[in-house]
Amino acid sequence: MISTGDTLPEATLLQLSADGPEEVRLSDKTMGRKVVIFAVPGAFTGTCTNTHVPSFIQTKDQFDTKGVDEIICISVNDPFVMNAWGETTGATNAGLSMLSDAASEFTKAIGMDFDAPPVGLFARSKRYAMLVEDGKVITLNLEENPGSCEISKGEGLLAVI
Repeated sequence: MISTGDTLPEATLLQLSADGPEEVRLSDKTMGRKVVIFAVPGAFTGTCTNTHVPSFIQTKDQFDTKGVDEIICISVNDPFVMNAWGETTGATNAGLSMLSDAASEFTKAIGMDFDAPPVGLFARSKRYAMLVEDGKVITLNLEENPGSCEISKGEGLLAVI
């Protein structure tokens, strides 16, 4: 599992553009930059929609003052769902980047995948937030339980950076 001090692996994620799904290299987003990456178990799920995403919308200005170049939300959903979720929650208008890890490749590569069959979630991401500088994990806040959202919400990450 990825930890503080580790370098993120190369990964190709997806986002929806005017021309359809387009690939986004994570290294292009992180190299030479200070970014926040937060991940959720699923778009349109309760805690993710009602707590996690809104916490980063509400704290975006505070992250900006700390020199964060971009806030990225990653979920194991397709880019169409991530786009619709970004529009519905206001995340896109707030300037958050909604990226799809549709095949769970990045999530598995960093050891953050889990299954929750009773609620229909398979190969999903654990809930976490991290500060990344130049591709290196500076701070990682991982929730013990994917249903809780305390240390991984915007305020929780701001408290430790």
